[in-house]
Amino acid sequence: MSIFEAVILGLVQGLTEFLPVSSSGHLVICQHLLGIQEPPLTFDTLVHLGTLVPVFIIFWKDIADIIKRPFSRLPVLIVVGCIPAAVMGIALQPVFEKAFESLLVVGIGLLITGGILVLSEKVEISNIRNKTWSTMTVWDALFIGVMQGIAITPGISRSGSTIAGSLLRGLNRDYAARYSFLLSIPVILGAGLLQLKELPAGAFAGVNWLPYVMGPAIAAVSGYIAIKLVLRFLKSGRLSVFSYYCWAVGIITLVSYAVF
Repeated sequence: MSIFEAVILGLVQGLTEFLPVSSSGHLVICQHLLGIQEPPLTFDTLVHLGTLVPVFIIFWKDIADIIKRPFSRLPVLIVVGCIPAAVMGIALQPVFEKAFESLLVVGIGLLITGGILVLSEKVEISNIRNKTWSTMTVWDALFIGVMQGIAITPGISRSGSTIAGSLLRGLNRDYAARYSFLLSIPVILGAGLLQLKELPAGAFAGVNWLPYVMGPAIAAVSGYIAIKLVLRFLKSGRLSVFSYYCWAVGIITLVSYAVF
């Protein structure tokens, strides 16, 4: 792997992992349209783990509270929120794997992501955006978890789906963002650990370490910037601005699929 590819993939992974624009969709686009080959499993694992760094930095108070009180309400809600994605990921694995080969799926997924972002800010329900973790229910967590499971599909944003799902279930913006990003920890960590198990013996032997250091480092820095941007836009009620980007890239992707 070249340094250029490591920089591009690290930047794309870090930004799109947390911006509501679908990291998996953008990685598929990079591979199909930019000619960047699928990264080695070793690199992919390290980059994914690198994106956890900004989550721990920004939400360290919440994480410290979870560690101190592992059986309190928030950890339980996080576990419940992870169940649907785990079940859907295992049950529909062949379907999702096939989807990662298709620009058509990515294009449609990005259009759906844009719609979800707009819907989350337009739909009004009786108790909209006043829930906190103390009033959030198991059913809320399950609904958000299903949204996260659907987001395994390339083109559908995990952060966008879970934040939108949280808003639709009545969480206020601050708690919606915090729950979404905290929910990403077991997902990213679990995926990274599964990838580590698949690494062959001696996977790190004889490799050029510079790309393998730069990629995760860039993913961590760009991920930090992405989280801060999402928090700023969400606080001002303008998260739907990302929908225009999703629609534009989605249309371009569908046109590219039809032409090429």
